[in-house]
Amino acid sequence: QVRLVESGGGLVQAGGSLRLSCGVSGIAFSRNVIGWFRQAPGQEREFVASSTWRGGGTYTSDSVKGRFTISRVDANNTVILQMNNLKPEDTAVYFCAADQLRSARAMSEFSGIKFWGQGTQVTVSS
Repeated sequence: QVRLVESGGGLVQAGGSLRLSCGVSGIAFSRNVIGWFRQAPGQEREFVASSTWRGGGTYTSDSVKGRFTISRVDANNTVILQMNNLKPEDTAVYFCAADQLRSARAMSEFSGIKFWGQGTQVTVSS
């Protein structure tokens, strides 16, 4: 059974930081691109960042570049999203996602991502 379990969400003031984690099980971690999407109320799901195996490549959306960093801990099948200098517009439910894709960037362009977590709420107050 495939499981992607997110943790680390919460409430933070603007300018603060949060660290999201995604634990992955049931799939070959090294063969999958793992990434993060987010969805704010009334808006479509938006790509945030993704990473390939062993840090071979990462891709980050322009909206969070320079503030968010994605990394993988291959030893325990975990992907981390470090979010710094958070803004109220970063408020959303953040979802972990996984699929066998050719590159980290491909996750930002592909609409049929196979595996999803349940999401974790991030709220940034002004």
